[in-house]
Amino acid sequence: MNLDPRIVSIGGGTGLSTLLRGLKKLRAELSVIVTVTDDGGSSGRLREELGALPPGDIRNCMIALSEDEHLMSRLFRFRFNSDGALHNHSFGNLFLAAMANVTGDFAEAVRLTSEVLAIKGVIYPSTNSSVQLRAELEDGSWVEGETRITSSGRRIRRVHLDPADALPLQGALEAIHLADLITIGPGSLYTSLIPNMLVKKVIEAVQASNATKIYMQNIMTQPGETDGYTAADHVQALADHCGGILFPNILINNRTPSAETLKRYEAEHATVVDLDHARLREMGLNIMERDLLAEDGMIRHDPDRLASAVWEPAMALRVRR
Repeated sequence: MNLDPRIVSIGGGTGLSTLLRGLKKLRAELSVIVTVTDDGGSSGRLREELGALPPGDIRNCMIALSEDEHLMSRLFRFRFNSDGALHNHSFGNLFLAAMANVTGDFAEAVRLTSEVLAIKGVIYPSTNSSVQLRAELEDGSWVEGETRITSSGRRIRRVHLDPADALPLQGALEAIHLADLITIGPGSLYTSLIPNMLVKKVIEAVQASNATKIYMQNIMTQPGETDGYTAADHVQALADHCGGILFPNILINNRTPSAETLKRYEAEHATVVDLDHARLREMGLNIMERDLLAEDGMIRHDPDRLASAVWEPAMALRVRR
C-alpha cells in the first residue's frame, strides 16, 4: 500500500511555482489546481487571438515540477525576441495552445504536455471553461479582467467569475476528496488564489475533505491588490469568498528582511505584511511560524523551506495512515 502523503496545492502565479519546486523533491503524491483567469502578456494575447485558455500559470507549474536540467524544461521557458507577432511569446505557451487545438480539450492538452515534460504530479486547470475575473471595488465600480483589476489602483471589495457556473474537472474534485493535505498560496490573493475557490463545487469539496488545510501567507503586500493588508485581512478576504474559514492553519514567515533589501521595494510601494497575531488567534487560526525567506537578496519564499514546512504535517498524516 502506498503511504506517501497526498498533497493538493491550489493557486497560481510565481508563488505556486515556488512551492512546487520544493515539493517535487519530496516523496508525495502531488496534485495541483491552477487558476485560468490570466489575461495579460503572452497568455492574454493567445486568449484574445485564438480563444485559448491562458496557459502561462500552468506552464510555470509544469516547469517547476520538471527536472530543471531537462532540455524540454529549458525549451518551455524560451521566449521569442523579434519585431513580429511572436515577440515575447513563450514557447511553452504556444505548445500548450497548439496541443489544445489538436486535442480540442485544454485539460487533455495539459495532461499530454505534462507527459512530454515528465513532471512529478498531476496538474489540473481550475476549470476547462473560458472564464473572466470581475471585481467589485470599494467605491462601487466594477472592473473586468485580471490585468485591469490589478492596475485600477482602487481597493477590491470582492471578485467574481464570469460565467459563475464554470465547473471544475472531476479529477480535481477527486484529488481534494482523497487528500491528506491541502494548501492554498502563496500567491496573489484576488487573482491567483480566490478565483480557484469560485469555481462551482470547489468550496464544498474542500469543506468536506478531512485533509489538513494550510493557507500560506505572502511575505509582501501586492501593489494594486492588497495594499495595506495585514495577514488577518488576507485571511478575512479569503473567508469572505469561501463562506467562512476553510483553511484553519496559516503558515507565515517570521524572519524580517534586511533594511537594505526592503528599500529596493519602496519604489513599488510593497511592504512586509503585518503579522497581527492577536487577530489571527481571535479568528481561531493555528499559526505556523517558520523562517521561509530565500537567501538570494529578494523578498520571496525559499522553495525548500516552504516545502519542508508543509512536509511536517504531511508526514504526521502519513504516520497516522
